[in-house]
Amino acid sequence: MDRGLYMPELFQRYRVIILTLLIVLGLFVSMWLAGRYAEQRAWQERSEEAQGQLQLYAQSIHTVLERFRALPKVLALDSDIRTLLQAQDDPLLRDTLNRRLERLNSVAGSSVLYLLDLQGKALVASNWRDWSSFVGNSYAFRPYFQNALRDGHGQYFAVGVTTGIPGYFLAHAVNDLDGNVLGVLVVKLELEELQREWVSQPGVFMVSDSYGVAILSNRPGWRFRMLKPLSEQDREELVGVRKYAEQALQPLSSRLLRTIAPTSQWRRVMGPDGVQDYLWQQQDLGDEGWTLHLLSEPGNLLDTVRSYRLAAGGLWMTLAFLLLYLAQRRKNQRLQAGIRERLEHEVALRTQELREAQDGLVHAAKLAALGQMSAAMAHEINQPLTAMRMQLGSLHLLLASGRQDEVEKGLQRIDELLQRIAGLTGHLKTFARKTPAGQTEPLLLADVLEQALQLLAPRLRSERIQLHREIDNSVRVEGDAIRLEHVLVNLLNNAVDAMAAVDNPQLWITLRAVDGCCRLSIADNGGGLDAQALAHVFEPFFTTKPVGAGLGLGLAVSYGIMRELGGSLSAANGEQGAVFTLSLALAE
Repeated sequence: MDRGLYMPELFQRYRVIILTLLIVLGLFVSMWLAGRYAEQRAWQERSEEAQGQLQLYAQSIHTVLERFRALPKVLALDSDIRTLLQAQDDPLLRDTLNRRLERLNSVAGSSVLYLLDLQGKALVASNWRDWSSFVGNSYAFRPYFQNALRDGHGQYFAVGVTTGIPGYFLAHAVNDLDGNVLGVLVVKLELEELQREWVSQPGVFMVSDSYGVAILSNRPGWRFRMLKPLSEQDREELVGVRKYAEQALQPLSSRLLRTIAPTSQWRRVMGPDGVQDYLWQQQDLGDEGWTLHLLSEPGNLLDTVRSYRLAAGGLWMTLAFLLLYLAQRRKNQRLQAGIRERLEHEVALRTQELREAQDGLVHAAKLAALGQMSAAMAHEINQPLTAMRMQLGSLHLLLASGRQDEVEKGLQRIDELLQRIAGLTGHLKTFARKTPAGQTEPLLLADVLEQALQLLAPRLRSERIQLHREIDNSVRVEGDAIRLEHVLVNLLNNAVDAMAAVDNPQLWITLRAVDGCCRLSIADNGGGLDAQALAHVFEPFFTTKPVGAGLGLGLAVSYGIMRELGGSLSAANGEQGAVFTLSLALAE
């Protein structure tokens, strides 16, 4: 590598490779970040959903337990139960209480109601008719019995030693009137119906006790699984109270993959259904010492992550190509700036040349109009000159005869003739003068029209044209008097030319304000224009006059002048001839 090669030159040489590497690197980084974000968001959403489910499960368990919690306490107040505990050999009272507990158990919806004496022997029970009757069995080893004798009440979950069916036991001591303990009344809740309701719920739901053993679940294969290893002391204690009866406890192995929240983990579980990754949620149930577990399958997590990655990749590529496009566009703009500058300079030069050419055409058209008016204007000037010569001859005779008053009157008439000649020549000079384009001022259009009519007055009289006017002298417009006068002279000359072969030529001029603008119409009775002429009347070099009578530039130049002044010029056919209408905005 050349050591004298600067970094900008190095980048220019390898810019394609460098940009490609940057785009690819950015693509991988954006997809990785999007995947992480999607994964965290998906886990968070599922964690919140699972927490809501656990709240519902906890509420349902709490509702069931609270429903029956007061039942043994109320029944312990029954006088017949106290009498039986004091006179256990009364067969009639036993039969009566067996039947009463049977009815009460059916009405309350519990599993079993039974009464234990101080030795833990069941005296009466609601299931006294069944093969699995509790009557005569001893349950002194159960913690709920021992707690009720000691504390007055107790609760405990265990597998029934008689039926083999798991249940939750609520016990309450039965006292005599002096407060001495006579026995214990127990209600058993098997919770099987509650578990059946959970079967249709998604995921795996478990309730574990204080030993970490799953005592309830919506999946039968997950029951009595150890969620944590048991110590030897715990094993001996469980065997002594026969908490799980003959159920074999099997471990539920799992491995932590990620901690999402204090009570939410992503774990790989070796369960009865095989190895599966779950979102494992936990929640304590409170006084019962139980823990609720909800294992949710990730479901479409991978699809969500893939969608976010594809979206991020697409967004990154769009952004990269947009930046490349903007960079290339800026480069093109820099390259085109010089070309545009040169073109603008050329356009300015050509525009100036075209404007000068247009001004030349306008001036040429004025001179052509002056040429048309020259013969009539010469006749108009010749008349006052002849009168002046005759008047001067008369003045010599009057002076010779000493008639001073008549001499003064003759001089006054000569002055009036001179003023008339000066007015005619002044109009000609003003009309022939060039005016810079773009200069406008508020003016009375009626005054401009009067100037044009004075210029054409000799021709109008020589052609014996009858003029009809309908003029609003108060209409003010924003414009250029000289250019507008040129347009009006051109339109009036064209109207006079159109009526050359008419026996009774007539010209109608209307000037009024309509809908915020000024409308000036010039109509003749010269026969009008055909459809082809109307379509091309404002095009340069188009004319309906004989060869040599005109260049066809008058209307085109007039049309351009009106456009520059912000107005318009239109042509149409009236009742007897052509009608040209000039429109301009009213001056403020």
